[in-house]
Amino acid sequence: MSVSHPVQTSIETKMNAQLVLSHLEVINESHMHSVPPNSETHFKLVVVTDAFEGKRSVARHQIVYKILADDLAGPVHALALHTYTPAEWNQANASAPASPQCLGGSKADRL
Repeated sequence: MSVSHPVQTSIETKMNAQLVLSHLEVINESHMHSVPPNSETHFKLVVVTDAFEGKRSVARHQIVYKILADDLAGPVHALALHTYTPAEWNQANASAPASPQCLGGSKADRL
């Protein structure tokens, strides 16, 4: 039996519905943080689209935030964004930087 991933699926669906994408990666990084098993709270998105052409990083992020507003107001606690035009993606050798390890610790560690 497979595990359901409703938040990840929601993100993928919304991004594909709102942008013409060359590439999309929605990576659940919740396991790297102090959250219960099978959580969907921390995500890394790699988004490649012509819609980012001529836009600075902040404007690109605002586009994604608008698309995912409901998810960000609810289940998603953290979102790491890596946004590229197709040309930038090719220059980056079709790879985004690795995410750093969480240094926040657990709430129990602070008691």
